[in-house]
Amino acid sequence: MRRFDSAQDLLALAAERKGSIADIIIDFECQETQEPREAVIGCMRSRLRTMEESITKGRAIRSKTHSGLSGGNAARLLDATGERAPILGDLARQVMTDAVAVAERNASFGKIVAAPTAGAAGILPAVVLNVGKAVGADEKGMVRSLFTAAGIGILIARHATLAGAEGGCQAECGAGAAMAAAAAADLRGGDPETILHAAALALKNSLGLTCDPVAGLVEVPCVKRNGFYAVHAVVAVDMAIAGVRSEVPFDEVVSAMHETGRLMSDALRESSLGGLAATETAKEVEKRLAAE
Repeated sequence: MRRFDSAQDLLALAAERKGSIADIIIDFECQETQEPREAVIGCMRSRLRTMEESITKGRAIRSKTHSGLSGGNAARLLDATGERAPILGDLARQVMTDAVAVAERNASFGKIVAAPTAGAAGILPAVVLNVGKAVGADEKGMVRSLFTAAGIGILIARHATLAGAEGGCQAECGAGAAMAAAAAADLRGGDPETILHAAALALKNSLGLTCDPVAGLVEVPCVKRNGFYAVHAVVAVDMAIAGVRSEVPFDEVVSAMHETGRLMSDALRESSLGGLAATETAKEVEKRLAAE
């Protein structure tokens, strides 16, 4: 298989082969790993099952982490009923709950799939598993959608970054939202062009997102941010499926993200020197933890 180096390459390959982005990425992975197709798909199926487990275990967390900064919020969202129930609708409720659940599982040192990173690990599973369920997709369909997401992640990693220390949280939660939007657009039957528009819409509306973890921990604002950006991804999919297009194509959005990260102050790139990490409350948390 000839190499792809851009979203335009993916579109051309899909048209040439009359196939999907998922098929291209599966073949690419087979070529890179020298593993048979069944083994590559089996590995991704295992990842999906780990994602399911991290949601289940994350939902069950009721106690705070050692820092006291996170823990139990997924359970609160699940328990909210009556006047406290979310008004966004059941799908959005499940998506934000499960994204927070995985992020809390990560903060509690539980097993997660770091896709694209540990700090943004809740977005993709929450979107894929809940949108998949909503559209009646089976496990095979969800696994294929993860390969679609992987294609988006590969392009962002090649032409920008997935590291908060290099590009801010636009490179983590922003990239995660783009990957999740692509996967969900695939699950909803979107063609390759629609899938790339969904990814572009999600990513370009994440530009400039800072990485400013309080006390250097992947908890505040990271855990709740997973919930926000999981829903953000679903909005991008709804827009793309309805025919809304990103006027700036995906490849150019990735380039813009890379440049935005380059221009961002070091204080806003995972150093905990600026943003929320520099607030009075954050400094007090830092002092408290240092004294323990």
